[in-house]
Parts: sequence; structure tokens; C-alpha cells
Amino acid sequence: MLPDLVGYNLRRAQIAVFQNFRAATADFDITPGQLGVLILIDSNDGLSQSELGDALGIDRSTMVAVIDRLERRDLVVRAPSPADRRSYALRLSDVGATLLQSIMPAVLAHERSVTESLSDEERAVLVKLLAKLANGDGV
Repeated sequence: MLPDLVGYNLRRAQIAVFQNFRAATADFDITPGQLGVLILIDSNDGLSQSELGDALGIDRSTMVAVIDRLERRDLVVRAPSPADRRSYALRLSDVGATLLQSIMPAVLAHERSVTESLSDEERAVLVKLLAKLANGDGV
């Protein structure tokens, strides 16, 4: 029965992708979630923690812990938000920007590695279907 269950196959695929990511990025000591945070901050300088959490589907307390960790590693800087004194505007530090630039070749190689058995069309369909599930369409 297990091989026919979507959840079972998603979990097995997630484990395989995560293990490949860890191997490909071992020199950088970063998780896929932390990388996603850095990419979003880089693309949206001044983003608040709440906006970042909403974009990633992460609750407030977890988001604070993630930013705390990245700030301790000098990858992210919290600055008072010019628009809302109750929140922080996030940006990458110079160290964070350098790390992000340095890790991208390994991340792209990881992406090629985990999808090498798929055609370009299959990869596009897979991404579209996973996004559909993630957005709650049909769930």
C-alpha cells in the first residue's frame, strides 16, 4: 500500500533531496530552510520578519529563532523598520551576501543532480504539482 500513497512518496523524496542538499552544501553549514530565508531576504531587502514568515509559511516564533540563528552567524542584519517601529527590516550582511553568492553553484549542481532522471518537461510538471499541493489546492 505504501508505494501508492502520495504522502509516503513525498516524504521519501524529501529525505533524498535533503540528503543530497546536505552533501552538496556541506562546506557551507546551512539548511535548505536557512538558504530559502537568505534568498528571500536578498530578493526583498527590508522585508519584515512577519512578511518573511508569511511568505515561507513559518509561524512567528519559529521565524524569530531562524533569524536569531542567522544573525548570530552574521549572515542577516535586523534594523529598525522605517515603516513600522514595532518590527525589524531584514537585510543580508556582507558575510551573508558572500555566502549566498558562494553557495549558489553548489545549490544549482544539487538541483541538477536530484532531477537528472527527469526531462525538462517532467521537472516543470513536478514543480507545478508540488506548488499546487503546497498552496492547498486539492488538499
